[in-house]
Amino acid sequence: MSDGTSVKFGSSGIRGMANTEITPELALDVGLAVGSIYPEIAVGHDPRIASEMIENAVVAGLLSAGSKVVKIGMAPTPTLALFSKRFGCGIMITASHNPAQYIGMKLFSDGMSFDTQQQEDIENILRGKKFRRAGWEKTGNLCASNEALREHSELILENISIGGSGLKVVVDCGNGAASVITPYVLGKMGCEVITINSQPDGNFPGREPEPVEENLGILKSTVKTAGADLGIAHDGDADRMMAVDNKGRYVSGDKMLAFFALREARKAIAVPVDTSRVVDDMLDGIKITRTRVGDVYVAEALKKTGGDFGGEPSGAWIFPRVSLCPDGIFAAARLAEIVEKEGELGKLLDSIPEYPVKRGAFPCRDRNKAMVQIIEKLKKFGDISTMDGVRVDLDDGWILVRPSGTEPKIRITVESNGRCEKLYDMACGIVREAIA
Repeated sequence: MSDGTSVKFGSSGIRGMANTEITPELALDVGLAVGSIYPEIAVGHDPRIASEMIENAVVAGLLSAGSKVVKIGMAPTPTLALFSKRFGCGIMITASHNPAQYIGMKLFSDGMSFDTQQQEDIENILRGKKFRRAGWEKTGNLCASNEALREHSELILENISIGGSGLKVVVDCGNGAASVITPYVLGKMGCEVITINSQPDGNFPGREPEPVEENLGILKSTVKTAGADLGIAHDGDADRMMAVDNKGRYVSGDKMLAFFALREARKAIAVPVDTSRVVDDMLDGIKITRTRVGDVYVAEALKKTGGDFGGEPSGAWIFPRVSLCPDGIFAAARLAEIVEKEGELGKLLDSIPEYPVKRGAFPCRDRNKAMVQIIEKLKKFGDISTMDGVRVDLDDGWILVRPSGTEPKIRITVESNGRCEKLYDMACGIVREAIA
């Protein structure tokens, strides 16, 4: 990906291995491309080892194009997204939930991830190397601001009822950007906060950045040992939030999505194609729009339909009343607010059914080639949708096989009340054959 002519946006920006796929040369070109369109840009970064290297290259490109650049320093992605609304554009240097060796760039306009057309505009500039370069006397200027974190915190607290009941909350920041804001916000709400991995460190020594159950053993045990009301886990840039209930049980993404949707939806929501049918069954009378996997596609649908809530089972929750960027910090505060008002999280979650779902992934470099064969094989099982990869709907569930938009992998999701394991094994066999 170091060749700017081949840059393609994935489901969450531009992402790859640091210093091999995502290089300073590529970052410079991205800065030039963005600066060729936008005169003012806010820039932030997560604590990854390669973040400042890539940030400096992006900033150099922006300045070369004549843009004004405001750096907010190390901060969560939703913080940068909100702050960038005043400038028209924002660039976040992060690889979100990916392992430490990855780095990337997320682009925002009006507080929302670049939509499909905006992404294509940048790709076309990069492909043709049609950069705007300012004369020496009109090169851009650079300044810094320390207001972004304060403004984000204040916005959250303005939209959350602060009860001060003293909920005990364990927060696992994953050595990521949430460390500088989530414990503070929950503390201001009156919560007793116990922190884990709350020292920003780009090596992510505490655990892998993705807040999946296998990475959250310490959080689960701490919640139980401390007698906490809930546990919160973030990824590297805090656009994701996953939870542990008061019994120390990990809350699945599908259940968390339904939990929030039941409380936020009034007319419409948007969710990706890998979302459980439990949402359909529980939201009677609510318009549900399904999209490709990726928060940008969910946000696009919310903007188009005027939806009240959007989310992905991966832990990205979008609350349009505050932002069209997934906001793990707001989600944590909203969850604490709900628990304070409605009672034990475990009991609230037990009222939501959980259908058998199994997810997995296979490493695959040539994903497009493999998907051609996979689609042909799955056609035999019923009507398919190729909105994102291939989805087959069956009488007792569904199968989704899709190329990852953030990693060189092919992902499998299966939901079925009676044949989940069997269908999953079958799908795995088809994928293994295609990538062999």
